[in-house]
Amino acid sequence: MDVVDAHCHIISEDLTAYPRAPLGGKQSDWASSRPVTAEGMVGRMDETGIRQAVLVQATTAYGYDNSYVLDSCRRLPGRFVAVGTVDPLRPDAAAGLAAAVGDGGLAGVRLFTSGSTMPTQGEWFAAPETYGFWEKAGELDIPVCLQMRLGAATKQLESLLERFPGVRVLLDHIGYPDIAASPARAGSEVAELARHPGLHLKLTHRNLERLRDAGTEAVDFLEPVVEAFGAERIAWGSNCPAAEQSLPKLLQLAQDVLAVLTVDARGEIFAGTARRLYPGLATAQD
Repeated sequence: MDVVDAHCHIISEDLTAYPRAPLGGKQSDWASSRPVTAEGMVGRMDETGIRQAVLVQATTAYGYDNSYVLDSCRRLPGRFVAVGTVDPLRPDAAAGLAAAVGDGGLAGVRLFTSGSTMPTQGEWFAAPETYGFWEKAGELDIPVCLQMRLGAATKQLESLLERFPGVRVLLDHIGYPDIAASPARAGSEVAELARHPGLHLKLTHRNLERLRDAGTEAVDFLEPVVEAFGAERIAWGSNCPAAEQSLPKLLQLAQDVLAVLTVDARGEIFAGTARRLYPGLATAQD
């Protein structure tokens, strides 16, 4: 099966060339305890049978300095595309985004509004000061990965999707829906968001572990979400090495949980969606 890892992270061993500058001043535990270089990621991918991957900026290691993911893509052509972190609140955010993408540049961008080093959910991603950024993202047709938690900020997300319907937003970890509490309720809540055509979902171990634990009730989440969004708007990502499991185990987890879906649906989730979101992957594959 063709597999693209739509969400992995890399950390350089060279602190001089790539100094740490974590967003918010706090480095994530995994970045210091189990970092993986670009070359190390290639080795893990080869072991797992994954040809290509999306390098998502390790925001809690490098902040807005996207040098390492970009340099790694140039050094290892055909294996990666880069998703970098930007600050959409800057007055020059639109111009900066335009300069950062294109030939040899970023294939996507990521806004980090909540996570292990940010215990509270920021809502700044939908502030009027960011509208220039969002408008430019739509003009450039560049995917925007959004690391956020559904709940209090869902209204801001929906208002943004309504204002900028042409922007493709890829919701990291599906916004951490509470599958453990009720797969059916979580599935219904996520499925409701499918009415926004630009919204895509990134399925990772954060969700898959909960679905595995749900046993037969996992279909109560998967069926409404896949039916509402279509598999062509869902992409799998390993979250390696932020995830503690090895890359082969992360892929196996996904394959086990998604075995209830059709072959065509799995093909979209494991590769097709990522290749459409990031055309550079298809080009590199050829």
